[in-house]
Amino acid sequence: MKFIGIIPARYASTRFPGKPLAKIGGVAMIERVYRRASAALDEVVVATDDARIYDFVRSFGGNAVMTSDKHRSGTDRCREAYLNVKSDADVVINIQGDEPFIAREQIDALKGCFNDPEVEIGTLARRFNPELGFEALFDANTPKLVMDDRMNALYFSRSIIPYVRNYPWQEWPEKAVFHTHVGLYGYRADVLDRITQLPQSPLELAESLEQLRWLQAGYKIRVAVTDSPTIGIDTPEDLAHAEEWLKNNNL
Repeated sequence: MKFIGIIPARYASTRFPGKPLAKIGGVAMIERVYRRASAALDEVVVATDDARIYDFVRSFGGNAVMTSDKHRSGTDRCREAYLNVKSDADVVINIQGDEPFIAREQIDALKGCFNDPEVEIGTLARRFNPELGFEALFDANTPKLVMDDRMNALYFSRSIIPYVRNYPWQEWPEKAVFHTHVGLYGYRADVLDRITQLPQSPLELAESLEQLRWLQAGYKIRVAVTDSPTIGIDTPEDLAHAEEWLKNNNL
């Protein structure tokens, strides 16, 4: 089975313009993501709609492809990039361009989902640490998910799932196992083609989570669980936190 890693990267961002080129420890975020992804995948390409990102990736020897600036999501951008580079990969791995500390073992875990020929889409989850407390679990910017006994996702939500009955909410993190979503996806190439043709669904519009479009349309999403830490960068404040994390972990 052949895999290709595609890193969607936009320059325009309401909360953090130019984010892919922002430096962490003297290295641009997009370069960090690219090099980490390349440790786990034979083929990696950055898919961007901005010449500045394209030129930068090419300058450090990376592969990049220009894509439309009209895409609704990173998944749509991945599909165009896959077609533009004329890839023959069986599975496309969608790697977030703002996850500079993505670990090889996380990508390997996602790849492992596709050892099952029935798997159409794969993603990652992390078991929530109860020591972080209810406020961290309640954070709507941290989607939660629940899975069935075969590790297929049942639902993703910005609300807390499952609801823990008969206990005060302050005790919920200690009374149930919760999982938070790690935004790394894999799709079989033919499935990627089909899901990008789907209209937005009511559940997706309600929660602003594109994976609900696929679930609502009947696609199954296999989940692998990772313990590796990641730090997503959405704001300049997140960047400062990442700098501190980098320093403390000697990376």
